[in-house]
Amino acid sequence: MQFAHFDHLVLTVESVDASVAFYTRLGFEYIEHDGRHSVRFAQNKINLHPVAKPLPPFAAHPTPGSGDFCVIVHDTIDRIIAEVDAAGVAIEVGPVRRNGAQGPMDSVYVRDPDRNLVEFATYTL
Repeated sequence: MQFAHFDHLVLTVESVDASVAFYTRLGFEYIEHDGRHSVRFAQNKINLHPVAKPLPPFAAHPTPGSGDFCVIVHDTIDRIIAEVDAAGVAIEVGPVRRNGAQGPMDSVYVRDPDRNLVEFATYTL
């Protein structure tokens, strides 16, 4: 196999509406297709599956709040912090230096409505 990239990931959520409101406030685009709900940024998509009615096929133990993922942002860490603050989202950790898939990066961590850990990071030289 020649791996390319992720197409999407799935978050199990208590409330699709609350999740859509959170992610769109941060600049993600909302998509609804055939009764399924997603948010998108760049070429990436996060499908939002309600815990009360999981969409098959689904993980063996779909649980709200078990997600932990990183979104790369093409901007400075100061700009990321300003955008997160402007969206009214509390930064839980950061800024901190981390090592991503392509090298050193500066990150901040926030929690979405289900308490999933969302990292916003920018690669540094």
